[in-house]
Amino acid sequence: MRRFLISLIILACSVGPAAAERLVVSLSNHRVAVTSNFVGEELVLFGTIEPEPPTSALRPPYDLVVTVTGPRQTLRTRRKQRMLGIWVNADSREFVRAPSYLAVLSNRPVNTIAGPDTLRRLQIGLDNFLLPQRIGADVADTVRDDPFRAAFVRLQTQQGLYRESGTAVTFLTPTVFRAAIPMPAAVPTGSYAIDVELFAGGLLIARTNSALEVIKTGFEQYVADAARDYGLVYGMATTLMALIIGWFASVVFARD
Repeated sequence: MRRFLISLIILACSVGPAAAERLVVSLSNHRVAVTSNFVGEELVLFGTIEPEPPTSALRPPYDLVVTVTGPRQTLRTRRKQRMLGIWVNADSREFVRAPSYLAVLSNRPVNTIAGPDTLRRLQIGLDNFLLPQRIGADVADTVRDDPFRAAFVRLQTQQGLYRESGTAVTFLTPTVFRAAIPMPAAVPTGSYAIDVELFAGGLLIARTNSALEVIKTGFEQYVADAARDYGLVYGMATTLMALIIGWFASVVFARD
């Protein structure tokens, strides 16, 4: 028995640690400043795939998925219905803590990178990302072809806030890549999470993360801070300004 245990120890020492990969990423800009003339910006995520431990061999080809998630918000989707010739809100659905911005970027369509069960478990792709809805007193995710979910994703996509691109990640070499992250003009302010996941043969083999922040600057930020921190004074000032502008307009455009 003792000789058997010694043999196992020697065998474990001779095998050593299993080979693996690790990701090293860098973002071109970790802070996006939104001003009055902001029309959008494109950030670039650069990265490399390195062996871990350094003496092990890499196993290309690889696939890469970058998921960018914006600040969580509670949003509502309404369904309109025509009644007596007038369009009215017939029903609505509230999405609880849904990402205000969601981008799924990859080197090829995500449904060709891994199996449906893996994609669903890792929440990769717009169809697999959890978007909990408030239905009565319950909050739960629904099937991807739910009409309210489909309408919500479609509206967010039309505004450029949700997107899925199978060509946004480019491998410059088998182990060096870049990903283009578009930030539209209507991008919400706040903190954004960036998840980078590496696949080989349909299996997740490495992952890392980064972050960025979108902030308002200049006069817009001053107004936003004043409205948040001094609500009463801000309301009185805007009311007074409206009265002054109205009085001035009546004087200028007054007729004799």
